[in-house]
Amino acid sequence: QVQLFESGGGSVQAGGSTRLICAASKSTYGGYCMAWFRQAPGKQREGVATIDHDGTTTYVDSVKGRFTISQDNGQNTLYLQMNDLKPEGTGMYFCAADAGWGCRPAEGDMDYWGKGALVIVSS
Repeated sequence: QVQLFESGGGSVQAGGSTRLICAASKSTYGGYCMAWFRQAPGKQREGVATIDHDGTTTYVDSVKGRFTISQDNGQNTLYLQMNDLKPEGTGMYFCAADAGWGCRPAEGDMDYWGKGALVIVSS
C-alpha cells in the first residue's frame, strides 16, 4: 500500500513555471512506475508523464520540452517541473503509482492515486 500526497501548483500566468511535488508514504524507487495525470475542466483525465523503474521517462506530446518528471529516491518524492505553462494546462494534477510491470500513462494501470493539486494558468 502506498499513500501519495501532492503539493505545489496554484495560480500561474501563461509562460510561467511551477513545480508539483508528490510525497510517497514509502519508497517507490525500483518498485513502481510513477506518473502524473491531469484532468482539465470538463475533460477526461489524461496521462502527462511517467518515470519507469529504471528512470526512463515519457511525456504526452503537448508537454514535451516544457515539463520534466523526476524523483528523489532518498526522499520518496516525485516531482513535475512545468515550464512555459499554457492556459490549457489548467486542471487538477494527480500523482499515481503502478505496482505492475510496464509503465504506461494509462489510468487503468495505476494502483494508487493522490487526491490531486490544482494548477490554474491564466492568460
